[in-house]
Amino acid sequence: MNTRFRIVGGARLQGEVKVSGAKNSALKLMAAALLATGKTTIRNVPEIADIAIMAELLTRLGCTVIRGDEWVTIDVPEVPGHRADYDLVRKMRASINVLGPLVARIGQAEVALPGGDAIGSRGLDFHIKGLESLGAQAHNEHGYVIASAPNGLIGAEITLDFPSVGATENILTAAVLAKGITTIDNAAREPDLVDLGEFLISMGAKIEGLGTPKLIIHGVAALHPTDHTTIADRIVAGTWAFAAVMTSGDITIHGARPQDLELPLEKLASAGAIITATDDGIRVRMDGRPQSIDVSTLPYPGFPTDLQPMVISLNAIANGDAIVTENVFEGRFMFVNELIRLGAQISVDGHHASIRGIPQLSGAPVAATDIRAGAGLVLAGLVSEGITLVEDAFHVDRGYPNFVEQLQALGADVSREASE
Repeated sequence: MNTRFRIVGGARLQGEVKVSGAKNSALKLMAAALLATGKTTIRNVPEIADIAIMAELLTRLGCTVIRGDEWVTIDVPEVPGHRADYDLVRKMRASINVLGPLVARIGQAEVALPGGDAIGSRGLDFHIKGLESLGAQAHNEHGYVIASAPNGLIGAEITLDFPSVGATENILTAAVLAKGITTIDNAAREPDLVDLGEFLISMGAKIEGLGTPKLIIHGVAALHPTDHTTIADRIVAGTWAFAAVMTSGDITIHGARPQDLELPLEKLASAGAIITATDDGIRVRMDGRPQSIDVSTLPYPGFPTDLQPMVISLNAIANGDAIVTENVFEGRFMFVNELIRLGAQISVDGHHASIRGIPQLSGAPVAATDIRAGAGLVLAGLVSEGITLVEDAFHVDRGYPNFVEQLQALGADVSREASE
């Protein structure tokens, strides 16, 4: 049954929230568990739909997966299966992360070309070229990436044209079991990738340079299972920070890691927010209407593309004019048309959006096109006059556990209802 969010505008959000484990980390850790026979436990796992999809994917590969309250244990067989079917992969892009571990571990993999959010083209060329550099044979056939390395993988020097997170992850998880030394230049630096690297190190991998543009991996013969706690989700933390600023609120965000959000927090401070560190997170307070902020999205440590919808929603009700430039995903502006339905004054030209802030939006029916767009529309609904209905709530549920309940606890008039 499809559901939607019903938001009554006008609430000032105040109180406390706890940030869950990072979706973009937990899913990759689950896939990387394939690298070692036996039971690996991952903690601080968010209660979201994507985790269930990854659990089902691993189960079909022969693993025994047990889920508890914010933890998951994956018991990996000596020889896991090698085919990830389209019916699961099409629901979630992170499924492609089983490619590197399977090729490294059993010398073969067949993974359906992934689906997931409609935010632009995200080709797998970098993934395939990276695996080929390590000695694998890889190609697309009948909608699958088919890769094999019957004689194992050999370390190589690899330079990425773009610091793709997914490609860095697949090359990294393949290289840890390759013979010799692998270097990845222009590697992604995201906190989620660092978390994956530390997970692999706890399994016995030898990796240098995490968090820098150059990774050096000394291949080892085998890895062992581990027990690892996922880092907190910086995008969820950032969403709550934007919610506080947009609603002139005061939210203490437990679990937020300010070091992962330096640029977004700087931007919010320039909008007028008062941000202070707490024992286990941050407090974000806003008095009055925010000032507009110009933003260009870039790979980490640049401004995250996943917070771009929140920036546009904030600028829609901010004091002044702003330009938001999207440099990562060309389809990310799809949700602007929905925001315009709420009265936002936005014009898009290529990968630039020009926004003229108005004091208040007006409620209307809109639809989420992806996880972050959905969250951005909910925040916009909070600062709209009247009632806003955000269709296709399932998108938001893929990235935000207990979103409605957390909003309600902060004083928002938000509920979930069946779509007509």
